[in-house]
Amino acid sequence: MKEIAILFVLSVLFVSCVKNHDKPVGTFLSGNGVFILNEGNFVGGAGSLSFYSYDSARIYNDLFENINGWPIGSVPNSMKLKDVNGYIVVNNSNKIEIINKNTLESVKTINGLNSPRNISFVDNVKAYVTSEYSDSVIIINLSENTISGYINLRRYSEAIVTTGGKSFITNWVGPNFVSGKEVMVVNTSSNQVVDSIEVGFEPESIVVDKNNMIWVLCNGGYLRNNSAELIGINSLTDKIEKRLVFFTKQESPTCLQIDGTGEMLYFLDSGVRQMKITDTELPATAFIPESGHSFYKLGINPVNGDIFVTDPIDYQQKGSVLYFKKEGSFVSSQIADIIPSSMCFKLN
Repeated sequence: MKEIAILFVLSVLFVSCVKNHDKPVGTFLSGNGVFILNEGNFVGGAGSLSFYSYDSARIYNDLFENINGWPIGSVPNSMKLKDVNGYIVVNNSNKIEIINKNTLESVKTINGLNSPRNISFVDNVKAYVTSEYSDSVIIINLSENTISGYINLRRYSEAIVTTGGKSFITNWVGPNFVSGKEVMVVNTSSNQVVDSIEVGFEPESIVVDKNNMIWVLCNGGYLRNNSAELIGINSLTDKIEKRLVFFTKQESPTCLQIDGTGEMLYFLDSGVRQMKITDTELPATAFIPESGHSFYKLGINPVNGDIFVTDPIDYQQKGSVLYFKKEGSFVSSQIADIIPSSMCFKLN
């Protein structure tokens, strides 16, 4: 009887473990939500993946390793969805982890990249990946999920958007941490650089609006010797049409985002700032003030305009994710993992 009891307890524990492992697939991942990349400690390889579920209104942490059995790697920097797959760009581990967005199970790992930063899907069979410490942009074959080539920019690259047969790629910083100040233009048919546009110092984020205007947020450089700028580029002519200079050199705006209508811009600058693409002046006050928090990254739900902001607290303990409605009203704050960072919306 004792042996039967032990076997019964073990079988219950086994079934319980299986259920806990399968629970993410069977419950919250079937609905809408937000993937959150947690950078972790830079040298510890402790990056992780979280998910905020709209259905349960809570965050689920450490999902990639729990489901796949190995850590996501050091400093996951960005994530984009393409059809059923999620592409997670892992900077310091020099790879892209590809997962099924509904199960989080690994599809493939693309290794051999050099400090990859951000990915842009050019079409159904090709993507570009920027590189923090390489002069080349990596070309990814999406049919096979392999590296198929390189585009020599002769500059390091950071943020990227693609529209109208062109990719616009920012040169944020160069060797010896010299501030970059260019946007490189690549013809996506020929994979060739066709233009370069001089902008402000350290163009760190970039979006495209409903009129195919390219917006570039230049934070002015870490030494604060130059003013930050928000620049609008005509994607047809590659010419600058708008140039808005921030009020003081001490301002260091980051993380430019745009809503799903392509009409409203958002960025972080002592809080969340909001402005229309038709505005001729920068917002003087925060739409959502930090109120004791330290805002790090920003995400805008492209369907309903919900606003998500991460707070790394002290960059050592687990940080939080703050959720606001479109009009700025606070909804909730929940604990993610160490240094919650970039976000990616899963909307069925």
